[in-house]
Amino acid sequence: MQHKSIKKAVLPIAGLGTRFLPLSKVFPKELWPLLNRPILDYIVQEFKESGINEIIFVNSPGKKIVENYFKADAKIEKILEKRNKKDLLTELKKSQASFRDLKFSSVIQKKPLGDGHAILQAKDKIGKNPFMVSFGDDIVISKTPCLLQMMKVFAEYGYSHPVVAMKKVAPEKVSSYGAFKIKKVAPKIYQIKEIVEKPSAGKAPSNFVAVGKYILTPVIFDYLQKSKTFKGEIILANALEQMIKEGIMIYGYEFEGDWLECGNIQGWLESNLFLAKRHPDFKNINIRR
Repeated sequence: MQHKSIKKAVLPIAGLGTRFLPLSKVFPKELWPLLNRPILDYIVQEFKESGINEIIFVNSPGKKIVENYFKADAKIEKILEKRNKKDLLTELKKSQASFRDLKFSSVIQKKPLGDGHAILQAKDKIGKNPFMVSFGDDIVISKTPCLLQMMKVFAEYGYSHPVVAMKKVAPEKVSSYGAFKIKKVAPKIYQIKEIVEKPSAGKAPSNFVAVGKYILTPVIFDYLQKSKTFKGEIILANALEQMIKEGIMIYGYEFEGDWLECGNIQGWLESNLFLAKRHPDFKNINIRR
């Protein structure tokens, strides 16, 4: 079958960041740094390295600061040049150049009505082609980008079945995630038979849980539109579960790489420590007392 690369990705950034309050009232959590780069930078770079050339932000009203990060700033460049800050200017231009070949656009999610609702806002921009989704809480550090690994699975099974990133966690942690009932298809590849959101202790169908990275087909929009709301929200997992019930094959892929969770303060701090220990510029830093 002819290769069909995916060119569009959806990046929801309209969340309130409640677990990062009070700072998230004035500074979006997507721009919190992981070492010397914002969280969002890692996700956009993964999209780019996975073959994406158009990224659709699902944003909230008045949150343009996030999108501005990816735009060139002639005023700052002029100041650095005037002050002879050549090293800083070089680094800034290098960063900006890495986004030059990407097209950015945005849609507005007026109210935070769930992750599925966020994805639904991008329907018109996606059209009839498969697309990638990555949520801002999950970073994967790997030799081959996680989404590119997933793309290979998507291609292997006919470019027509959704692929969900998943990872195995300790039994005592499963209740914090969406867990999967699965059937093994091939090494690291599973058919998802059921999705159980935050199962109580001892009730999880497996230790495999969802990570916020997906390859989806346009049929997901139909299921999101008719999905029943949960506490007033449209939930992606519920739409996927309905697809499974109606006989649509969905694959779970146990990706290779380190999963960094940045959805709360502790996870964000742990992620910074993980990266600092492996970065040549930071691993030998001594804390001054």
